[in-house]
Formats: sequence, C-alpha cells, structure tokens
Amino acid sequence: MDNLNTAMILAGGKSSRMGFDKQFLVINEKRLILDIAKKLKKHFKEIIIVTNKKEYYKDLGYKVVEDEIKGMGPLAGISVGLKNSSSLYAYIIACDMPVLDDNYIKYIKAMVNKDIKDKKESHIYISILNDKIQLFHGAYKKKLGYEMKDYILNSNRKSIISFFERNNKNVYYVKEDEFKNNKFNENMFTNLNTREELDSYKKEIYSYGCG
Repeated sequence: MDNLNTAMILAGGKSSRMGFDKQFLVINEKRLILDIAKKLKKHFKEIIIVTNKKEYYKDLGYKVVEDEIKGMGPLAGISVGLKNSSSLYAYIIACDMPVLDDNYIKYIKAMVNKDIKDKKESHIYISILNDKIQLFHGAYKKKLGYEMKDYILNSNRKSIISFFERNNKNVYYVKEDEFKNNKFNENMFTNLNTREELDSYKKEIYSYGCG
C-alpha cells in the first residue's frame, strides 16, 4: 500500500449559502471540481470524489463514493473517503476550493513519507494560518475513517475538531512561520461559500489575466 497516493474531494453539503449545488461551480468555463481533480492527478494516482450525486461522475475515471451516514457533514464524508482509500493516507480538499499549491502538496507528501520511514508518523497533517486551523489541504490516515464512523454514531458532537480533541489524535500542524518560510500560497485555503465570494474570486483572477 502506498503512503500517500490518494486525494479526496468532498462534494457533499447543502450549499445553502451559494443557492445552488457547489458541485456544479464553473470558473473559466471549467467545472471546478473536475478541474481540481485534474490538478490533483499530477500528484496522486487515485482520486476519490465523495458525493451524494454519483450519477454525475460516470465514466470519468475517478473513484466515486457516497456518505454512509447521511446529513452528518464533512466528518461523514471524510470517514467514507478514507475507508475507500488505497493509500495509508489521503490528501483532502473540498469542491469549492479553487486554489492548489503544488509545492505544498509535495511538502506534505515528503513529510508523511519521512515520518513513516522514521516511524514517527502523525495521524493528521494540516496547517495553522492566521491563528485558524485549516482542516483541508491536509493528509489524514486511512484508519481514522473507521474511528470517525464510530464517533459519529456514538457522539452528540459531529465536528472534525471535536473528533481530534475527543480521540486525542496526534496532529502535525504546519505552523505559520513554517508556512510562510516555504512561501506557500495562502489563497489555497480560499473556499467559495456564497455568490458574492464566487463573483469576487472571478473578478480577482480576471484582473490578473487568468480569465
């Protein structure tokens, strides 16, 4: 089994603030989730899409899975995605996050591989930026998928952070100085929740000649 050769895109959620299903976001005449998958394919052999609409991903060459426990948010999506991962770890991103940083992905992969070799690996590798824990653009250990499902079924709290705290998971945080010293792109944590955020993002990329 590979250490970290799987990437997961979470495509569930209610998208209530956007007003339409974010799985169908289009930027630069490209469906965003498929553009993300294409970019991730440069780094990972396996792409998993977690969705409640499997029929929209037929014949695209990606592994497509549905939540086992409906209506429980991203923790349930991460759980089923990890359980279906072919790697020891999976790199996780949401379908409304248009920016990827190739160097950051390489950095996380190298860190996971080194820690496994040195037998000191963490359960999770994520960043802290501007005093905020960034839950996506991170690597999560496959075995957590089973523990997350048990947690969802047996706890009143369903957030990812509460899972970390309750289960005393070993988390490696890429801290702000480490992040900035490596000149990683802070915009990778941008997510598009509303039409206003979508319009603002489009204007920004068009102003830089990316349109």
